[in-house]
Amino acid sequence: MHNTRKITSDLTWLGASDNRLALFENVYPVPDGISYNSYLLSDEKTVLFDTVDSSVRRQFFDNLQYALGGRTLDYVIVHHMEPDHCAELEDLLRIYPQVKIVCNMQIKKMIAQFFKLNISDEQFILIKEGDSLNTGKHTLNFVAAPMVHWPEVMMTYDSTDKILFSADAFGTFGSLNGNIFADEIDFAKEYLDEARRYYTNIVGKYGPQVQSVLKKASALDIKIICPLHGFIWRDNLNYFIEKYLKWAAYEPEDKAVVIAYGSIYGNTYDAVSVLATKLAEQGIKNIEMYDVSKTHASYIISEAFRASDIVLAAPTYNGGIFVNMENLLHDLVAHNLQNRRFAIMDNGTWAAMAGKQMRDLLTQLKNCEFIEPQISLKSALKEEQIAQIEALAVAIKAGL
Repeated sequence: MHNTRKITSDLTWLGASDNRLALFENVYPVPDGISYNSYLLSDEKTVLFDTVDSSVRRQFFDNLQYALGGRTLDYVIVHHMEPDHCAELEDLLRIYPQVKIVCNMQIKKMIAQFFKLNISDEQFILIKEGDSLNTGKHTLNFVAAPMVHWPEVMMTYDSTDKILFSADAFGTFGSLNGNIFADEIDFAKEYLDEARRYYTNIVGKYGPQVQSVLKKASALDIKIICPLHGFIWRDNLNYFIEKYLKWAAYEPEDKAVVIAYGSIYGNTYDAVSVLATKLAEQGIKNIEMYDVSKTHASYIISEAFRASDIVLAAPTYNGGIFVNMENLLHDLVAHNLQNRRFAIMDNGTWAAMAGKQMRDLLTQLKNCEFIEPQISLKSALKEEQIAQIEALAVAIKAGL
């Protein structure tokens, strides 16, 4: 049974959602599922833009057969070789053996790595940056997008209808529930956090490469953005593009405070709770607090990209940093976070080592500043340290 929607008179969405998946890439929680987008252009030639993950294989092929309406498939454009977008390439070639594969040389090499296919060189149309393909009334132009977020990635711009097929860029976690366009839902309220979590965790490390692609995109007259995950953008594109510009430049979205803490028996939590109260007394609103033992790191990474000021509090554990906090810190470093202010609080009954080690890890981040005083507890917060916490709250407020 088919389930498709028209985007333009010539372009059809063939996507499907997986609501059973618990972890995207077996790492990131997706409580609202994930969508896999594929598109069919019906011109003098028919063009398929990517396939899908094998979990939605049946729906995809039903959709494709319906959208083709008895026509043959002339081209498949492969933008990205991650299996959530190319898993069904092998079956596609079996069902449509005459189809031409449009891709770059790196993608061709990866196809041979992923699949055991007997494909002649004549079946490939190899393209590079600036090349174009005419399909009748449509002209497709190809844009290289290396490391957004794999080295082979490319995008396609349909200069006729001014559509950018953006691969993994401009994606969002979450399934599509009939509404495939961002203007059909309250995106800012319901999906922005998941769009940020998607970007920061999947692509966030590669800010300079994203900025390079955004610079190329700024030279194009784009009316519609068709990503491989999430909603299609046909209205208010600048809203989402501006978010990407900030995220790629590692600029905070909000002058805001996020507190991430680890606490074994509750004493470190008590201390950050006092800090949160003191921050509120300074007039700081919308303070967010996250227990690193309960909240998946991907959510805290997203919040760290959003907020300007981050408080990290953890006890010493086995002579080092409390395990879940240490994992978070390594994640922050791996995702190349920059331009932030950090406050540090540690706790240790006989040897408070975590604070120094946390600071040492964070010094790997570019253009980041430490807010003083750094607070060190001895087992539990004492009355005489309340003044230190208040001083830290004042210092955080002064920088907002």
